[in-house]
Amino acid sequence: MESSKIDRDALKAKLQVEFEATLNAVADSVDNARDGVWIEDSEGISRQVLDRFRQQVYEATMQAKIDAAEAAFSPSEEHDGSSRSE
Repeated sequence: MESSKIDRDALKAKLQVEFEATLNAVADSVDNARDGVWIEDSEGISRQVLDRFRQQVYEATMQAKIDAAEAAFSPSEEHDGSSRSE
């Protein structure tokens, strides 16, 4: 039996707001860095923001897989795909 697939369009839509917030936070950290120390001033903040986004993407993807599997599950079917009443 093949497992259910993730609805990637729904996942993208769900994560769009987080993506834009992450991009803005990274850009802000670079824009607000002092001249001559852009990397020093922005790298730590950028890493934290990107790590949080990575975690959000992975958690949302795992939840989407769980949701897809639950939606495809039929409690009346046996493991071989046949119904109990057959």
